[in-house]
Amino acid sequence: MSIKDQFIPYIHGLQNEICTALEQIDGKAKFREDKWQRDGGGGGITRVIAGGGVFQKGGVNTSVVHGQLPPVMAQQFKVADDSSFLAAGISLVLHPENPYVPTVHANFRYFELYGADGQIADSWFGGGADLTPYYVFEEDGAHFHGAFKAACDPFGTELYPQYKQQCDEYFVNKHRNNEARGIGGIFYDYLRPRPERTAEQLLQFQFSNGNAFLPSYLPIVEKRKDTPYTDAQVHWQEYRRGRYVEFNLIHDRGTLFGLKTNGRIESILMSLPAKARWEYDYHPAPGSPEAALLEYLKPRDWVKA
Repeated sequence: MSIKDQFIPYIHGLQNEICTALEQIDGKAKFREDKWQRDGGGGGITRVIAGGGVFQKGGVNTSVVHGQLPPVMAQQFKVADDSSFLAAGISLVLHPENPYVPTVHANFRYFELYGADGQIADSWFGGGADLTPYYVFEEDGAHFHGAFKAACDPFGTELYPQYKQQCDEYFVNKHRNNEARGIGGIFYDYLRPRPERTAEQLLQFQFSNGNAFLPSYLPIVEKRKDTPYTDAQVHWQEYRRGRYVEFNLIHDRGTLFGLKTNGRIESILMSLPAKARWEYDYHPAPGSPEAALLEYLKPRDWVKA
């Protein structure tokens, strides 16, 4: 069976599994499903949750699109304008109600590029997951990072440190003096088949990371979702969500790519929170829990050897 014929049913199954688990822990809201078709070929399934007992807003999306490569993509990949492609992936973002529950993002994707003869000319995997807390608990960071280290290690103990570093370097608001969006996780892209790592091995690596999402995040949600909080803490949460919006609209490759290629706007901007705020020259009080968060927005070793 081809790689795409294994990966496509996997992401649909993972979408079902994640949505079911999130509805169970939320206890109030259900996902709204929106199936859509792309004019050039393929389509997707967007599922959005809002106004829940745990999740203020979130989405778990899958897409499988194919057809002629858009000109902007052909230029980026330096191939002929009449090249064709297939792109499949799952992407999710969850913004909880409680400021003590972190926002989380993850995506796992696969791309095939075809030559004039219809054969695969190039293919690669990409993906990752990262955590954006508003109040830091070291054990939560260690748990999240530990789950993805455990997912990566069977494929090479050098991979987690490498992809953690790439995550630390990617999810940064460069226009904010290189302030990190959150506490990271893993991030990788353009993982191509090689003699030392076959397409099947890369597929299994992708499965391992996708399967790690729920164990990485749900225990944190369960532990923090009933913590009492104040309006002042919501204020901080919304302020930090402003930073999340800035990254997604200014720096995020997927968002920018979707906007440039006439992607489905509702699915692209699903990642934005329902509520965010910006305040002029705001700084948290020295010594406060809010100020403490800023000290954690720097690369650090979350998983002690």
